[in-house]
Formats: sequence, structure tokens, C-alpha cells
Amino acid sequence: MEMVGLKAIRKQKKYSQLKVAMDLSISREALSHYENGKRSPDVDMLILLSEYFNVSIDFLITGKEFNQK
Repeated sequence: MEMVGLKAIRKQKKYSQLKVAMDLSISREALSHYENGKRSPDVDMLILLSEYFNVSIDFLITGKEFNQK
């Protein structure tokens, strides 16, 4: 599954894939695979990405915040 929000928030903050990857101690290729749906991050990585960008995991995946009714 392509992580639409991950790519969007990275670009919004004007961070390169390399910067994010280095900050999180992962390869640039791994980040690219997460963004493009070639690989899915595990739960620990989702939490780390969520904290790094200060957004929800829902946002990272869908590009939208979860709306509870």
C-alpha cells in the first residue's frame, strides 16, 4: 500500500528522502519503498515516522486525519 501521507508530509516539510532516512537510521531505499508501496513498514517504524513528522499513523497512510463520528 502506497503511503500517500508519508510522501506528502516529507515534501511539505521540504525534507529529502536522504535526510529523513539518515535521521531515522534507515536506508533511503527503504523510505522510498515505504512511500511507493513496495514495502510496508512495521508497527515500530510507523510509530517512529508518526513521531518524527508529528502526524497520526492514519495521516501517514492515507494523507487524511482520522475523523471519529
